[in-house]
Amino acid sequence: MKGDYELERRQFVIGGVAIVVVIVYLIRLFTLQIMSDDYKKNADSNAFLKKIEFPARGSITDRTGQLMVFNQNSYDLMVVMNEEKGRLDTAEFCQALGIKKDFFIKRMDDIKNRAKNPGYSPYTQQMFMNQLSEKDFRVFQEKMYRFPGFYIQRRSLRQYAYPYAAHVLGDVAEVSPSDIEEDDYYQSGDYIGKQGIERSYEKELRGEKGVQILLRDAHGRIKGRYMNGELDRKPRPGKDLQLSIDLKLQALGERLMEGKIGSIVAIEPSTGEVLCMVSSPTYDPRTMIGRLRGKRHRELQMNPMKPLLNRSIMGQYPPGSTFKTSQGLTFLTEGIIDPEHTAYPCHRGFIFKGLRVGCHGHGSPLSLVPALSTSCNGYFCWGLYHMLGNKAKYGTVQKAMNTWRDYMVSMGFGYKLGIDLPGEKRGLIPNAQFYDNAYKSDWSGLTVISISIGQGEVNLTPLQIANLGATIANRGFFYTPHVVRSIKDTPLPKTFTERHYTKASREAYDWVVKGMRASVMGGTCHALNRSDIIMCGKTGTAQNRGHDHSVFMGFAPMDNPKIAIAVYVENGGFGATYAVPIGGLMIEQYIHGKLSAGSERRASEFQHRRISYGSGER
Repeated sequence: MKGDYELERRQFVIGGVAIVVVIVYLIRLFTLQIMSDDYKKNADSNAFLKKIEFPARGSITDRTGQLMVFNQNSYDLMVVMNEEKGRLDTAEFCQALGIKKDFFIKRMDDIKNRAKNPGYSPYTQQMFMNQLSEKDFRVFQEKMYRFPGFYIQRRSLRQYAYPYAAHVLGDVAEVSPSDIEEDDYYQSGDYIGKQGIERSYEKELRGEKGVQILLRDAHGRIKGRYMNGELDRKPRPGKDLQLSIDLKLQALGERLMEGKIGSIVAIEPSTGEVLCMVSSPTYDPRTMIGRLRGKRHRELQMNPMKPLLNRSIMGQYPPGSTFKTSQGLTFLTEGIIDPEHTAYPCHRGFIFKGLRVGCHGHGSPLSLVPALSTSCNGYFCWGLYHMLGNKAKYGTVQKAMNTWRDYMVSMGFGYKLGIDLPGEKRGLIPNAQFYDNAYKSDWSGLTVISISIGQGEVNLTPLQIANLGATIANRGFFYTPHVVRSIKDTPLPKTFTERHYTKASREAYDWVVKGMRASVMGGTCHALNRSDIIMCGKTGTAQNRGHDHSVFMGFAPMDNPKIAIAVYVENGGFGATYAVPIGGLMIEQYIHGKLSAGSERRASEFQHRRISYGSGER
């Protein structure tokens, strides 16, 4: 009886196990076929080949319609791993492409490495080699039938027509894993804008991919389009961009800055359109294409002169005496000075309570217009000292300081202006808390007096200095600077068409314009005095640990201005030495569309002037 009981119990156990196994299989089959579409996707992958069709990337022209960036046919070699399955004659394949076997093995391993190739699937096309030349494509195409799993995919390769405006245009390169994670539009082997306009307007320029759904037989051979192409989607080309850049002006600026470190930025005051943006040293954008792009980029990264750095929007410099215009605007509007009668002494500088801020020799005492014309340090130091010490008006130095800061911020300083280029820096405008932290609340106007002449803690980008010129030209407002003038079939964002008014009064701007015009008529900008173009300007000599920086900010014509400009030459000395003559040539080129014979000779002279930067470490 006992034996029969144990046998019966074993039968129940075995039967129970069998039932559990059957139930598990049923659940799994239900999950695969009903609850999950993985099985269906794999089956579809065997039956279909989804062939991506890449759109033409949008072209880019300058403000006159001159073509700057366009496309050229290129060919990528794609592989479907599930079709290749080791059936390849590797030696013949490598010979056809002119590659080594080691490269082939490593490339195939990298494709299957999900860490390097997120979203990898053995059933979809993967990039094996990009940017085959027309010659390589034709040689390989003749033998392609012998290499199962490999396909040719046509796409366009970016071409840059001129060696100019590299920092504005940027470049295009293969997507990184982080790019793919950020936007599921991309897959391994796709291209994306990496810098400049190519980056900031990537979604407009790239267009939308198309797809062909091809039907395959059991052996993986293409049998035609699925449903006669009813489910295919045509690619939508990217949108063309017209830049505000004037190509001839840009070319001249890059010529004039050869052998120098610095920047030129020019803006059309009435629109905020950037007419040129020169960052020196620069590089030729035509070298940043094709398979050698990575090598060239590494070389530029290792260059101690930092040619990849767009100093126009990333360089943060003391503005020097160009900043005095913003001080005059603030002091006038706040009632600290009277433009016609307030006359501060300058005994070769601001000298008070043992503190001395030096200045060059000129007549004294001065009112505002001659103070701007001669670039008097003493005048603007006294103005800031009286503003920050005016307890009757402000109560405390902290409140006075923050009032000053509010004026500066309203003029576009201390924060990013919002230009349509990646990487813009904000510069620095200190406030009361900044100095409270630095001096434990024990400070006064004398402590920070150097900010009144654009030194000390104040830092601006060349773009911000040019925008100051545009704001003065407009007598009190500016538009957010932008380098794209129009997008095909798309309006510009409102942020580029709205006026930004400063806190300074219109009357204050009129007086500052008079001071800048007086500077051209007989002051520090007298080299710009000419009968055919009525220019206004302000020099700057920004102190530096080494040789001083040469700075100029101005606009022209004085009434109905067409161009505002900032020139910044590192270690160029006085503003009148480099920045003023360069600025004058740029203004002439834009206003007249060309240089006179005499100006062309001067341009050639400045083109060949070189400034020694020691070891080149910047």
